[in-house]
Amino acid sequence: MALLVSLPGGIPDMAWFLLLLLPAACLQAGNSAESNRVNTFGVNQPAHLSGVQGGSIEIPFSFYFPWELAKDPQMRILWRRKYLYGELIYNSSSGFIHEHFKGRLILNWTQPQTSGVLRILDLNKKDRTVYFCQIHLNTKRGVQSWQSTDGTQLTITHAVSKTMQSPFIVTSAVTTAGLEDTEGQRNPSLVNLGAIIGVVVATAVLITPVYVMLIFLWWKKRPAD
Repeated sequence: MALLVSLPGGIPDMAWFLLLLLPAACLQAGNSAESNRVNTFGVNQPAHLSGVQGGSIEIPFSFYFPWELAKDPQMRILWRRKYLYGELIYNSSSGFIHEHFKGRLILNWTQPQTSGVLRILDLNKKDRTVYFCQIHLNTKRGVQSWQSTDGTQLTITHAVSKTMQSPFIVTSAVTTAGLEDTEGQRNPSLVNLGAIIGVVVATAVLITPVYVMLIFLWWKKRPAD
C-alpha cells in the first residue's frame, strides 16, 4: 500500500521521488549502526580483585572480535603485568612463565574458547600489581592482536594469625600454664594463713575445758539463796 502525497503546484512525481529516498536513507543508517556494533573487539576482566598472602586468586577473562577465524586460528593467550603492554609473565603457546611465577601460574583455557581463568598460587606481596590479558589469533584478514586497556588491579592482604582467630583457646592455654606453674609451689600467704588457723583451733581446744571447769567451780561455790 502506497501513500500518495500531493505537493502544492500539483507535482505528485516529486512526492514519489521523496518517498523512494526515505527507505534508502533508513537502510543506510541501520547498516551504519550495525557496522559499529559488529566491528568491535575487546577483553573483559574484573577491575579489582583482592587475595590473601599465601592463598590463591583467580582472574576471569573473556574476549570478543568481529573477524572470521582462519582455518587454523592459532589462538594465543598472553598475560602481562604492571602497565599496558608491560612485562610478559605468561604465554600459552610456548608455555613461557616468568621466573617470579614459576610453579604458581595455571591458565584454565583451551582453544577455541573465548573465556577462561588465570589462577595465581601462593600469593606474596610482590604479586600486587595490574594484570593484562592479551589475545593473538589468525583471521581471514590476517593476524589480529589486542588486550585489555584497564587490566585487573590485584591487592594482597595479610593472613589473619591463628592467635587472632581463636582468642578463647589462647586464654585457656595461658590459664592452664598458670596452673601448671603454681602446682608445685604453694602460695606463701596461703601457707601462713593455714598455720594461723591451726594455732587458733588448737588453742581453742586446750582453753575451752579450762573455762568450763572454772565456770562449774564458780557455780558450786556461789551462796545459796
